[in-house]
Amino acid sequence: MDVPSFLQPQTDSQYANSVYVHSIFQHSKALGVSKTIWWPSADPSTVVLFIPGNPGLSEFYIPFLSALYHQSNSLCILAQSHLGHTEEATAFIHNLAAQVSAAIEGLDALKQTYPGKKFIVIGHSVGSWIASQVLKARPSEVHSVFLLFPTITNILDTPNGRSLSWAFRPPFPYIISKFSLLLRPIFSRILSVLFSEWPKAQLAVLLRLLHSSSCIEACLSMAHEEMNTIRELDVKFLETYRHRIHMYFAETDGWVGNNKDVILRSFNPDRDSVKIVHGDHGIPHAFCISKCI
Repeated sequence: MDVPSFLQPQTDSQYANSVYVHSIFQHSKALGVSKTIWWPSADPSTVVLFIPGNPGLSEFYIPFLSALYHQSNSLCILAQSHLGHTEEATAFIHNLAAQVSAAIEGLDALKQTYPGKKFIVIGHSVGSWIASQVLKARPSEVHSVFLLFPTITNILDTPNGRSLSWAFRPPFPYIISKFSLLLRPIFSRILSVLFSEWPKAQLAVLLRLLHSSSCIEACLSMAHEEMNTIRELDVKFLETYRHRIHMYFAETDGWVGNNKDVILRSFNPDRDSVKIVHGDHGIPHAFCISKCI
């Protein structure tokens, strides 16, 4: 299977017959490595960089991205997990700025490998905010961005933000991550009861995350930074790049809340610029773990 030179394939027999390749991307020294998944194409016309939402695990999105991949025989996709959110982490810098830098490095590597191709960045949840920063940093290289269930303003002032923010504030990320060590022996049974509607493959991804206290702490700590960093809506960004922005909103979203109306009221795009899709009933913010995919 064709894998670009900047990726290091993982030799795991369980992935041998897949259309995608689990791999590692070596970033600059300060950032370390990120876990990636690659969907190849011998001669792509379009190259996609996908940025997940927190907890930042690309494996959650395999069904969705595989379905997208099969829509075209000239599409390749790189899904890049968040720094520090997987067991491959080798660096200690896992803040939002580092995640943005990692995504930019991913785009730069793709651009160098596939010059002259169309580049699209897709972000889910906080990945939408990261994707917007990538567009700002590389405006001449990104053809368009797709913001799925976008958390791009005032995350703290959302139903989920208000109810869960306490768990993200220090010292709770550390306490929760250490407490998880006591629950390891029964995690599998707990998850099978609490998330019985989840596909088994997605439960396995969550279980691997919960078996790493450092990854748990990284996810919760970054969520705290999201609450403090993603505040006022960047209206200028939406106006400047309105011809390249596409958004998908859920009918009801506990991580977006009334911010959906704020975003929609903040600018008045012409008919052919920003494409905004309002989701069908029943498609949740965490669509990547839904059996409807």
